[in-house]
Amino acid sequence: MKMTRNEDAVSPVIGVILMVAVTVILAAVIAAFVFGMSGNISKAHVVAATGQVDSTGNVAVTYQGGQDAAQVQSMNVTFDAGNTNVVKPLPITVGSSVSGIKGHTVVAATFKDGSTSVILDTTY
Repeated sequence: MKMTRNEDAVSPVIGVILMVAVTVILAAVIAAFVFGMSGNISKAHVVAATGQVDSTGNVAVTYQGGQDAAQVQSMNVTFDAGNTNVVKPLPITVGSSVSGIKGHTVVAATFKDGSTSVILDTTY
């Protein structure tokens, strides 16, 4: 009588272990990539400016302040009416305003950390 051993179950078990190992390694690599990239995201500053057409027909831009008002270093308002482009500084005092010509109006704020953000971009 010849004795044989049944080794059919060894191959599927090893296959499952290898599949689990590959999945764990792949998940670790993806997690390292995703969490490593999150360090490059900068914090958004919260400040605002509003604009409206005043009684003279010009655009009046008013600084409203915000959560990060203390971080603002300077602000510039660009009034662009096609062939005329005027850049004026906007005082960083809450409630201060500056007037300019109608057209495309952009307010850019520079912060103490060196970043610059557009806080108003509109056309009148």
